Amino acid sequence: MSDKPPSTSGTGATGLFARLKRAFSGEPLSRDEIQDLLQQSELDIDADEKSMLAGVLEVSETQVRDVMIPRSQMVVIDIEQSFDEMLTVIVESGHSRFPVIGEDRDEVLGVLLAKDLLRYFGSDSAKDISIRRLLRPAAVIPESKRLNALLKEFRDSHNHMAIVVDEYGGVAGLLTIEDVLEEIVGDIDDEHDPEEAEFIRPDGDRNGRPCFAVRALTRIEDFNEYFDCELSDEDYDTIGGLVMHELGRLPRRGERIDFEGFEFAVTKADKRRIDSLQVQRQGT
Repeated sequence: MSDKPPSTSGTGATGLFARLKRAFSGEPLSRDEIQDLLQQSELDIDADEKSMLAGVLEVSETQVRDVMIPRSQMVVIDIEQSFDEMLTVIVESGHSRFPVIGEDRDEVLGVLLAKDLLRYFGSDSAKDISIRRLLRPAAVIPESKRLNALLKEFRDSHNHMAIVVDEYGGVAGLLTIEDVLEEIVGDIDDEHDPEEAEFIRPDGDRNGRPCFAVRALTRIEDFNEYFDCELSDEDYDTIGGLVMHELGRLPRRGERIDFEGFEFAVTKADKRRIDSLQVQRQGT
C-alpha cells in the first residue's frame, strides 16, 4: 500500500488546495486568481464574507470618480448664510460635515463640523459667531485617486471627508470615509436613511419643485398609485429596473434621466444595483 499523499493536481477541491498552497508558499496570486478562488463552492465561507472579500479587491481597482457624490448632489453651506439658515441645512440633511463655499461651489473655504456650530445653539453669541473661525481645512483629492489609497489617507490624516477636483481644478464632488467603507461592506444605514418600509417619501424641494426619495425596489404599480400616473410595468416590476432599462445600463450615482414626465436622479447605487432615487415631476 502506497504511503504517497494524494495528488493535488486536477480540478475541484484538489485544484483549489494546490492554488492555496501556492499562495502561501511565496508565489502570490493575482487579483483575478483570488477572485476565482472566491467563486469556488468548496470555500467554507458564506455569501456575506465572499461579498466583503470581493469588495476589498474592487476597492484597489476603483477610482474616486466612480463612487463620489457628484457636485450637483453635494449638501453645502454658504459662508454668507445666517446662523439660523446654516442650522436648517444641518437639521434637514442629517449630515455631520459640510463643505463651506464662497462665491460658488468651486470655492471651498473649508469644512464645517455640525458639532462645532451646534455648541453655540441657544447662546447669545450665536448671531455674531464667525463661521470662518470654525472651519477646518478641506482635504482635496483628484478624481483618479484609487479608493485603497484614499482609505489609507483618511486613516492617517483622521479626515472623514475629501473634496474631489477634476483635471482643471474645479470641484467635481466629494467623498466620505463611509462611502469608501460601503464599497467593501455594503450599505451602512443610519437613523437618517429611509426606513426599510418607506418606499416613497417627500424629500424637500429643488428648483422650486417638490422632490421625492424613492427606493429602487418600489413596485411600478405602487409608484403609479402614489403619483397618479401610468408607467408601464409590462417588462419590469420595479422602478429601479425601469430606470436601468431606459438608460440602457446600470447608472452611476448622480446620473439623471428624464422620461414619462418625471426626472429621475440616482442618489445611491453600487456596481451591482440601484438602491435609491430622487424623483421630480417635469415642469410642475
